[in-house]
Amino acid sequence: MVRLCEVVPHPLKSGFIPFTINRIDIFILDEIRNRVAESKLVTFDLEDLYPEGERVLLDIKDWLYEGVLLREKEFRENLNAVDWTAFTGKYVALHCSTEAIVPAWAFMLIATHLAPYAKKTITGNLEQLESAIYQEAIADLDLEYLRDLPVIVKGCSKKPVPQNAYLFLIKKLHTVAKTIMYGEACSSVPLYKRR
Repeated sequence: MVRLCEVVPHPLKSGFIPFTINRIDIFILDEIRNRVAESKLVTFDLEDLYPEGERVLLDIKDWLYEGVLLREKEFRENLNAVDWTAFTGKYVALHCSTEAIVPAWAFMLIATHLAPYAKKTITGNLEQLESAIYQEAIADLDLEYLRDLPVIVKGCSKKPVPQNAYLFLIKKLHTVAKTIMYGEACSSVPLYKRR
């Protein structure tokens, strides 16, 4: 009978279960340890702050005379004809797609109509709206639980997290975290370490 592989006892090395196959030493860890789970590393996912609710880009050109001229009386009449309840629970970005010169009070007047219904109203595009939403959410965070801990800001997201949100978060984390990294625990980029 021919033995292809012979297991021979080997002097014990700490933490390993040793054995020899055909005179090649092989060491197997007696237990697999998840060092990430054992560490104090905290993962912060901005996606968790993403508030549900439809985002709406509201173009005001249709309320202007020929899309370019604001006539106050007509403008007010047009606003009064809108069913503002359609914006209930929505996030609204006001903009004008034409090159009309729109006074600040016009956007303010629209905002007074939206105030009872919309969750948030800004002047700008959808990316600016997302930034404003995240800025408010991050400003309201109490990050004291992260004091003196290493924090990794999760990089990949399925929801539209704007670049500015990462900057808002870094500014706030900078005051409490011991270290800040970006990415995943297995492959992160160091950003900040308190000295």
